[in-house]
This record gives sequence, structure tokens and C-alpha cells, in this order.
Amino acid sequence: MNILTEQLPDFIDISGKIYKINCDFRTCLRIILAFEDETLTGFEKQAILLSNLFLTQPENIQAALEQANVFLNGGKVGEDDDTYHPRLYSFSKDAAFIFAAFRQTHGIDLQKADLHWFEFLALFMDLGGETTFSNLIGLRKRVKDGTASKEERQAARDMGEAFEIPEPDTRTLDEKEREQEFLKLVQGK
Repeated sequence: MNILTEQLPDFIDISGKIYKINCDFRTCLRIILAFEDETLTGFEKQAILLSNLFLTQPENIQAALEQANVFLNGGKVGEDDDTYHPRLYSFSKDAAFIFAAFRQTHGIDLQKADLHWFEFLALFMDLGGETTFSNLIGLRKRVKDGTASKEERQAARDMGEAFEIPEPDTRTLDEKEREQEFLKLVQGK
């Protein structure tokens, strides 16, 4: 999809059937925030995605989830790339910095903005290097890839919780339960 020449999508095609979607950036952010929430199960996260994105419930749930993922990824089909990419930001943890960066870079007040998800993503990817958010992302990247200076590593430690972005827990419910059982055995409980 070319954002310059094509209309931004307000539907998803699933097996030849068109489903209207809620393509407002706030809706898509709420879905992503649900996927960042470690207290929700995978099923709950999928239910939030389906109920918030689709105006009517699709018949083929698996295909709907796959196509929703493509939409949330800006229309790009995910590549089966096994390369590790560290998590550098969180829409929940960095919300204030992102809000300020949109204001500083683009003059957009996200509280008043009416943006399609793809518009939001395009603007998000072009947040200015002089913003606190972009500087924080750069520092996180340098620390995680080992290129940060001694002073930068100390600054990251000084930031403490504000600096850290935990990697998502991608274990299945069975894997989590097995780990809990193992820990009980090891701890003698």
C-alpha cells in the first residue's frame, strides 16, 4: 500500500468478505496496549483486538487475527525474520514522551487529532531526533547493542525504571504453568 497514492483502508478483506474496521489511531493503540499487558491472557488479548477493531465479528477468526496483525503493522506482511530486535519503546510507558514528541515535531495535539492508524504510524516513524522520546530510544538502542559510552550507561542506570522496557513474555499458558510447578518443586512448596 502506498500512502501517497492510495486511500487509507477502512476495511479488511477476509476470505473475500469485506469487514469494516475502526481505523482510528486511539483504537489501534488500545489494542497494542492490551498486548503489552502481561496480566491478560492470549485469549483475552485476541478478544480485545477482535471486539475493538472489527465493527462486525468476522466468521473466520484465525484469518481475522492474521489480517488484523497486517493492518496494525501498517499494511506490511510480517517477515519470518529470526533476527533479534530489542524492544526500544512502549506505548504505555512512553506515552507522555510520545505525546510531547508529536507536539514538538509535527505540531499535533494527539488529544484533538483525528488520525487514521496509518497516518499515525507514518508520523510516529518521523518523530524528530531532538525530542526526548527519540533521544531515549537512541540511548536504549545503544545500551542494548553494547555501543553506549560509560557515561550513557550510567545515565541509563540513573533513570532506573523509566529507562527499562521489558521484553514481552511470549510463553504459552502451559509453559507458564510448567514453570510455576517447577519453581514449587525447587522451592519445596
